[in-house]
Amino acid sequence: MKRKALFLCTGNSCRSQMAEAIVNYRLGETWEAVSAGTKPAGYVHPKAVAALAEIGIQHTGRSKLANEFKGVDFDLVVTVCDSAAEECPLWLGKGKRVYHSFPDPAKTDDMGDFRRVRDEIEREIIHLLVNYSGQSR
Repeated sequence: MKRKALFLCTGNSCRSQMAEAIVNYRLGETWEAVSAGTKPAGYVHPKAVAALAEIGIQHTGRSKLANEFKGVDFDLVVTVCDSAAEECPLWLGKGKRVYHSFPDPAKTDDMGDFRRVRDEIEREIIHLLVNYSGQSR
């Protein structure tokens, strides 16, 4: 049975989308990932999609509000930006949240920044999930 992870960000257009896509691609046999935002932008940033495509991941996600997942029992909720960590809905539960902030590449809109954040997300999030024991950190 797959574990379920939610990646939460404010806009759900870059970082959380990349985390969702990378986890489903790299760890899809053991983890099912979704992403959402506390204030969704309403789109997935094209440069995030392009950065994923560069490593062979075709992502067709959509920007979603966290409330869409109310009632879903996640094994782990990972907030990937500062404001989402502060605004994380209480209904997501306290014992299974992890905060791991990544820089927002949309602030610079530089493709190099999207690549760096993608690579950092891949390295850090894959390590987190592969070694996840069920305890919050």
